Amino acid sequence: MRTENVELTVLCLIQKGDCYLLQDRVKPDWRGLTLPGGHIEANESIVDAVIREMKEETGLTIRNPKLCGVKQFPIEGGRYIVFLFQADEFTGEVISSEEGRMLWVHKAELAEKNIVEDLPELLQVMLDDNLTEFQYLVEDDDWKIVMK
Repeated sequence: MRTENVELTVLCLIQKGDCYLLQDRVKPDWRGLTLPGGHIEANESIVDAVIREMKEETGLTIRNPKLCGVKQFPIEGGRYIVFLFQADEFTGEVISSEEGRMLWVHKAELAEKNIVEDLPELLQVMLDDNLTEFQYLVEDDDWKIVMK
């Protein structure tokens, strides 16, 4: 089969010096500190989507977001694709949303925080110029991370 149903989303690593802007996510399906993001609307540019989502979830207007990878995993009837961006240019004041509280976390403190399970691998793909893809493969109900 050459076509499949696809859900398109974005995440963005907003950096200020050695700190990352993380969302303390409240939804029960993926609790903990993670990157802000959301869905790409129909006919919306991927870059416009990440700019819009960051404004909605963080209060910041990001400039020059850089595409730095792709995350994907299977969903019923298709696949879920997340375009991964980085941004270190922004204006505005950080706000929180109904998705969760936003906070700056120093990268050296990540190990001490309640982060979502795959955040270290996700950051590795986003920050390592030799990696581009983060993929979940499911074998016998066991979810395995593959990074390329």
